[in-house]
Amino acid sequence: MKKIFHSFTALTLIAVFTVPSLADTIRLKDGSVIRGDVVGFKDQQFTVLIGAGAKGRRSRTTIYVEDIESIEFDSTGGIQTAGTEEPANDTARTEPTSQPARDSEASVPRNTPVQPVSGTSPSFFTIKISVRADATNNGWTNSGLVVRKGQRLKISASNRISLGGGRFATPAGVATIADNEKLMRTEPTGALIAVIGDDNDDFILVGNRRDFVAQRDGVLFLGVNEGNLADNTGTYDVVVEAEAGGFNPR
Repeated sequence: MKKIFHSFTALTLIAVFTVPSLADTIRLKDGSVIRGDVVGFKDQQFTVLIGAGAKGRRSRTTIYVEDIESIEFDSTGGIQTAGTEEPANDTARTEPTSQPARDSEASVPRNTPVQPVSGTSPSFFTIKISVRADATNNGWTNSGLVVRKGQRLKISASNRISLGGGRFATPAGVATIADNEKLMRTEPTGALIAVIGDDNDDFILVGNRRDFVAQRDGVLFLGVNEGNLADNTGTYDVVVEAEAGGFNPR
């Protein structure tokens, strides 16, 4: 845990855990939960306003990405300034507590419709993630984001991974490699895929880039569309841009 948490006073901690009306919920890897308003993201740190404070003033703290298990943004709130702030080049790595199943029999591909987003231009915050190609954590990388139904996500990816046996793939995948065990059987082998929730088999083909609206609530997981991950190496470099607030749940 970073030293930033050592500066919390007892009064601040009481405010964190007794004010349920605040918008955003930050769950830390040590099991603690912070509720407040996430107002910024820069240099791999979230800025959070906590409590009501005297005369309307509120405490401000920063939390490192590496200490966060997930963030659940209230649909009426969210980051207001992150649309113009980019994180540093370090990747955000999180270790999930659970992962979606990779049972090929339950993985018949389904169409995930892409819906247009109307209204004014939304504000987005950005997180960078390294998505492992191997079988670690059941083949899924936890993005650390809890998304809401109706929230717009923009995901882009780059780099190259090894699929073993002298075969390589980019996030777009390789259509000529046969694989009857991959999760999305009609999509290219080795392609970047996503799923929302660890109890869901509505897999989403991301490829090099995908802009879509979440069809349900849940944690966003990212993985590789291949049946045998045991001999894979490398990572995809992924950038997730998530709508910070003002979206309309569907």
